[in-house]
Amino acid sequence: MDRRAKLSHFSIFVLPALVLIGVFVLYPCLRTISMSFFSGGKFTLKNYIDVLKSRDIINPDGLSRREFPLGALPDNLIWILIHLPLTIVLGLILAVYLKNVKGGSILKAIIFLGMVMPMITGGVMIRFLFDKNIGVINAFLKLMGFAPKTWTAYPETALFSLIFGSVWLWTGFSMILYGAGLETIPKDLYEAAQIDGATRIRMFFSITIPLLKPITIVVVTMTLLWELKIFDIVYVATMGGPGGSSNVLALQMYTYAFRGFDFGKSSVVAVFLTLFTLMVSIPMARTAGEKR
Repeated sequence: MDRRAKLSHFSIFVLPALVLIGVFVLYPCLRTISMSFFSGGKFTLKNYIDVLKSRDIINPDGLSRREFPLGALPDNLIWILIHLPLTIVLGLILAVYLKNVKGGSILKAIIFLGMVMPMITGGVMIRFLFDKNIGVINAFLKLMGFAPKTWTAYPETALFSLIFGSVWLWTGFSMILYGAGLETIPKDLYEAAQIDGATRIRMFFSITIPLLKPITIVVVTMTLLWELKIFDIVYVATMGGPGGSSNVLALQMYTYAFRGFDFGKSSVVAVFLTLFTLMVSIPMARTAGEKR
């Protein structure tokens, strides 16, 4: 096949994809960046200054008093600090424990339901889980002697209710990936370690965790990206309330655009979210490439 024929075939298969990427990905990104720098038809940094000064993004009074609302950015950081380690640790433990358990595949399927479920549905479930009258969480706490309350209705507990409620929705993802990674570890390593007198805990920390490091990189990256762009759960369960105590960046971007009709500020938040995701994904991708 000559050079022209190869080029022709390349154009036929690749050009449509490039056109779609340009129309639906590249152009919207460039347009968003452009909108963030313009206000009233003039180039300005006003949108960035207004967003950075906004109490919706960072609330200095809340931070100084350690009371909610703290702002969308601190709320996202709190979400990451709690949700990320919980889903990673729980996913790994469940993958290891259910690997050789009878009926483990059924339990895995039940846990993974949270991942395949629409996040809108997940948000509704979280809202009812923490409801005072019909919530399962309150029914359990009532048996332990605690007074029931609607946890998503109070500023000091709303964000944490969403975070802990979303753990189940994402743990299935890390569990499935870790489960697949465990199948790639040679059994000879465990048998040799057992002969040498290593305990299960020692084998877990000396064999399992090091060999699952590439999987951990993928899980951490995907979980961080999901946590940065979290929107639907918060929108359905609390709408960022009460009083902005469970607000997040993606919801604030929506609020600026479709409630305040300030697309300049909304574009600024979108740019920040893009930068944050690049800060997470690029180093992780480099680390994964080095491991190969």
